[in-house]
Amino acid sequence: MRFSTIEIQGVRVTKLVITDDLLKAELSDGRTISVPLSWYPRLCHATSKEREHWRLVGAGRGIHWPLLDEDVSVENLILGKPSAESQASLKRWLDERAGST
Repeated sequence: MRFSTIEIQGVRVTKLVITDDLLKAELSDGRTISVPLSWYPRLCHATSKEREHWRLVGAGRGIHWPLLDEDVSVENLILGKPSAESQASLKRWLDERAGST
């Protein structure tokens, strides 16, 4: 399936629901996109409180979790692209978390 850049750029998140297994975003064009939480390892390793602490960025074109340093764009949700974080980066982040507890 192909999308034009203009078609994607106009879409915003209007509501976000996070469960133990899914990230579900309601979009301004009426679509609801659900993706496995496992696509975003930082969200998987987060506490419920950390997952709930998010904000919309870029006028709703992205979602940011400041406590996790995690960002998800509407474009990647629509295109079905999971996190591109490397295993080495994730390991460093997990090691830092373990050291701060």
